[in-house]
Amino acid sequence: MSGKKGKKVAIIGAGNVGATVAYSLAMQGSCHEIVLRDRAPEIAKGKALDMSQAANAARQHTLVSVAERPEDLAGSDVVVVTAGSPRKPGMSRDDLLMVNAEITKQVIHDVRDHAPDSIVIMVSNPLDVMTYVALKESGFPKERVVGMAGILDSARMAHFIYEKVGYGAGQIRASVMGGHGDDMVPLPKFSTVAGVPLTDILSEDEIVEVVERTKHGGAEIVGYLKTGSAYYAPAKSTAIMVEAILKDTRQIHPCAVYLDGHYGYRDVVSGVPIALGANGVEKLFEVTLSEGQKRKFAKSVASVRRMINVLKRNNFFTKPEDNIITEE
Repeated sequence: MSGKKGKKVAIIGAGNVGATVAYSLAMQGSCHEIVLRDRAPEIAKGKALDMSQAANAARQHTLVSVAERPEDLAGSDVVVVTAGSPRKPGMSRDDLLMVNAEITKQVIHDVRDHAPDSIVIMVSNPLDVMTYVALKESGFPKERVVGMAGILDSARMAHFIYEKVGYGAGQIRASVMGGHGDDMVPLPKFSTVAGVPLTDILSEDEIVEVVERTKHGGAEIVGYLKTGSAYYAPAKSTAIMVEAILKDTRQIHPCAVYLDGHYGYRDVVSGVPIALGANGVEKLFEVTLSEGQKRKFAKSVASVRRMINVLKRNNFFTKPEDNIITEE
């Protein structure tokens, strides 16, 4: 990455999450150039223009424009993928899985062909499976394809801890592992308020309440919004990942990555703590889990594997060897 002029970030999918990632990065002046790519180019153009003007108001140098053709992704240091279809009435989860996997496959082939040195951050759902699709279809090294979920889930957990405790806002560090959603594995042992372990501050029952609320954090927001889902926290969480890569911070965040023997699993994606830097995943940490956490993590991995196997049975992957079903 050294010796390049400015940093360029491509965001594929300029809906609420994608646009808010772009806005967040532009306001921080995190990169020189942001390109938005969306199947509705006019809407992307309007948002890009609005954001470029906002960057000027904020006295930032970031230029936001539209990638009208796949070729416009060229030179991107980081590519964020938020493109995907929401679940429509009458659609099963497997239907949605196939639809979004197809969208991801198309998008990733464009990235592979035009931004072959980029680091890919997946945000599309189901997150862990889409990260797996992106890895297999790009042919990129596993360090360069990372899924965003753990930072968001940790942020949600931190907020719910703050609501219970009533102090320490901004000093709460919560940690989660595993898949995004009901199979998430919160780690109270690694969660602190101003350095004090959570287990010293909240009772067992209170921690269980926080954990349950965290698992359903997304659904709670959907319940209020009715017609959409959360995007401020998901977008900020994604922007944090982009900045860690662009600035080579090597900070440790829980992210969805390919497991290749880690925690005893292989050929699957799940959320684990990693150091994020200029090469993507700089280091993967294997933390010690309690028996209960190991069971939850196993369940989380199994649900991702089940969805990956749906794709394999449909001969979804371009390379025939990627459609072979592997068991533990």
